[in-house]
Amino acid sequence: MFDKLEDILIHYEEVMLALNEPGVTDDQRRFQKLMIEQANLAPIVEAYKAYKQAKQDIEDSLALLEEESDEEMRELAKEELSDAKKRVEELEQELKILLLPKDPNDDKNIILEIRAGAGGDEAALFAAELYRMYVNYAESQRWKVEIINVSENGIGGFKEVEAMITGKGAYSKLKYESGVHRVQRVPETESGGRIHTSTATVAVMPEAEEVDVQIDLNDCRIDVMRASGNGGQCVNTTDSAVRLTHMPTGIVIYSQTEKSQLQNKEKAFRLLRSKLYDLELEKKQSAEAAERRSQIGTGDRSEKIRTYNFPQGRVTDHRINLTLYKLDKIMNGDIQDILDACIAADQAAKLAKMQEN
Repeated sequence: MFDKLEDILIHYEEVMLALNEPGVTDDQRRFQKLMIEQANLAPIVEAYKAYKQAKQDIEDSLALLEEESDEEMRELAKEELSDAKKRVEELEQELKILLLPKDPNDDKNIILEIRAGAGGDEAALFAAELYRMYVNYAESQRWKVEIINVSENGIGGFKEVEAMITGKGAYSKLKYESGVHRVQRVPETESGGRIHTSTATVAVMPEAEEVDVQIDLNDCRIDVMRASGNGGQCVNTTDSAVRLTHMPTGIVIYSQTEKSQLQNKEKAFRLLRSKLYDLELEKKQSAEAAERRSQIGTGDRSEKIRTYNFPQGRVTDHRINLTLYKLDKIMNGDIQDILDACIAADQAAKLAKMQEN
């Protein structure tokens, strides 16, 4: 590990020298590549320098204990030695995590897809609440949310909703949200006060660039029609809505949120690219089944991952045995504690697997 860290330190210094060269900004592509490298390496380098300093502090404290006869100074040296040893242990763990292979999709934007599951209108209402939860979280991260398609049930619920969330690290934070979300509560329509269980399925897909997925237009059928549902000017009056069918896979995408047919077509192709890319990721994950089982799920749509129990005011994530009693805050978008716990559990599983090997 430390040989690798020394190599990273040398490479980081080379990157910094390159960034300080006169005229470095003349070649914007090279400049951006260097800036990305610098940003990716900086946390590792900072932690490694802090580790080396802590190791030096241990040596200095031990030397002081050998030379010093004054009891007060010896006690001070012992305290510094204890602190430095503790810091070394913490930094070793931090460096192991920083050196874990990075998911190449972590910095990508995402396509968020939420579908009502079992439970009829109550499931659709829950799907709409989940969507608002993610929108509120995205806003707290200063990310942009753009609806691609939404199908409403007439009472404020969503049968399904698809949206693009644009922001740095969106996939790295929200990729653990894919799966079945379950709600337990008394529906407003329930006169007997009985608790019902409903579900909604969440899918989080990294946005695919054109270089990630090549789409053959001969494999696609594009139909145009008038948009349906609520809308302002132009909606329901022009053929602006687009239905895109990818014949080899049977994927059908409906995009109607823009006034322009061209913009809706562009959105539909962005979503198709991401769905095809996600299919490839699922195939790859299935081929690496053992590794997949050792990690927190990031794509299994059939896995029941979380329960939102309204009578008890609790949210439980079943994958990591985490229960939080702040359901109101979570439904308002305060999901960082859950996301952090999922990331930590995934890192711990990867570290354990690495140590086995």
